[in-house]
Amino acid sequence: MKQITVGILGANGYTGYELVRLLLRHPNVKLSYLGSRSFKGKAYSEVYPSMQGLVDLRCDDKRLCEISSDLDCVFMATPQGFCMKELSEEVLSQTKVIDLSADFRLKDATVYEKWYKIKHEGVNFLSEAVYGLSEIHRANIKKARLVANAGCYTSCAILSLYPLVKADVLDLSSIIIDAKSGKSGAGRGEKLENLYCETNENFAAYGIGTHRHTPEIETQLSLAASKGLTVQFTPHLVPMQRGILSTIYARLSTKLSEDELRKIMSDFYKDEYFIKLLPKGILPQTRFVKGTNFTHINLHFDERTQRLIIISALDNLIKGAAGQAVQNLNILFGFDEKAGLELSASL
Repeated sequence: MKQITVGILGANGYTGYELVRLLLRHPNVKLSYLGSRSFKGKAYSEVYPSMQGLVDLRCDDKRLCEISSDLDCVFMATPQGFCMKELSEEVLSQTKVIDLSADFRLKDATVYEKWYKIKHEGVNFLSEAVYGLSEIHRANIKKARLVANAGCYTSCAILSLYPLVKADVLDLSSIIIDAKSGKSGAGRGEKLENLYCETNENFAAYGIGTHRHTPEIETQLSLAASKGLTVQFTPHLVPMQRGILSTIYARLSTKLSEDELRKIMSDFYKDEYFIKLLPKGILPQTRFVKGTNFTHINLHFDERTQRLIIISALDNLIKGAAGQAVQNLNILFGFDEKAGLELSASL
C-alpha cells in the first residue's frame, strides 16, 4: 500500500487539529511534522490532551523551505498572508502544498488586496494554483502542485448553486445567500468578540457587503455561468461550535418545475459521494453533518413568490476546511477519495 509523509503548519488551530484527527485514520498517510509557533517544543498531546497515546510528535517551528524536501505534502493551516511568503519554486519542486488560507483562491491579486487588505507577495503562483473544491475542479486538482483549499461559507454556497448556474436556469442578478456559522469559523485566537459571554445567547450578522468570501463565491459561480455575476452574501454567527447552514434565494430565468430543478442537481452530483441531495420534505440541519465531510442540500420552489429556496449544510471545520483538504490530498495522490473521511455525524 502506497504511503506518503505529510506535515501540517498551523497544527495548533481548530482546522489543524481536525487535519491531525482525520489523517490519523488515513491508511496511506504517515503524519511526520506538526508546526506551531505558539507551542514550539510542546508535545502535541499537551496542546490537545485528546491526542494522548495517539500522536507522539512535538510541535516545531521550521519554515516551509526547511521541511519541504522531507515531505510529500504539506497542509498550510495558517493565517492569510503566511503561505504566500513561504512559497517558492524550490518548495513546489519538492512537495505538494495544500493551502487552507485564501492566499491563492483568487486569481487577481488586486481583488485579493481589496478584500483582504494585505499586499499579495505570491503573485507568481496565482495562475498555477488550483481552486480546491473537489467536486468542481477534480481534473485540475489531480495535476496540481499547489491547491488553494476552498473556504467554508464558499463551499456551502458554491456547491448549492453551481449546477443550476451552469445549467443557465437562474436569474443571476437575483441571488441572495444568507448563511449562519458556528464560532469555530472565527479561529482559535484570543479575541474579545469570541469570548463566551460575548457569544452565548447571541445571534448576529456581520461583514454585511464586505465579507471576504464574497469574491470567492462570485469567481467560481462566474466560471459556471461563463460570465460575471454578483451575489448578495450576508454571514451570521450562531452560538454553537461548528456547522454552516445556508439559505439561498434566487429567481428562475426560465419556467421549470421543482422536480426539473431537482433533476438538474441530482444529475450533476449523481457520482459524488460527499454531496447528498436530500429527499423532498427533509431539510438540511447542521447536526446531521457534524464531524463529517458531507454537504446536505435540498430545494423548494415557492409558487406564491416565484422564488427558488435552497437550503444547505456542512461542517465548517471538515467539508469547509480539513475534510476538503484531505479529499484534495486523496485526489492529488490517486488514493480512494473517501480515505480518512468515512465518518458519520456525531450528534
